Amino acid sequence: MCNAKTPGTAVPTVFIDIERTRVTEWRFKAKGDNTGWHRHQYDYVVVPLFDGILEIDTADGKRITAPMKNGVPYYRELGVEHDVINGNDFECAFVEIEFLQQK
Repeated sequence: MCNAKTPGTAVPTVFIDIERTRVTEWRFKAKGDNTGWHRHQYDYVVVPLFDGILEIDTADGKRITAPMKNGVPYYRELGVEHDVINGNDFECAFVEIEFLQQK
């Protein structure tokens, strides 16, 4: 994730960082752990590694509850500003794949 404004408590582990692609696992050890506020500079795909929910605080002050299904990816375009929060009573993680070269 790019341009972190404030640090979060989720733990990022970068597995691949090459010219075209970055792959990062984000691990949330407890309910309430978060990524910190950030804005994406690249289009990206997220692959949840759990069944449950993420809570997403948006720049307009809303909190969205997003259901996650293990292994079912979703796509977002660059520019999204948000903070992602573990809304579960258990540890969870997702893999984020960023496309470092734009169309």
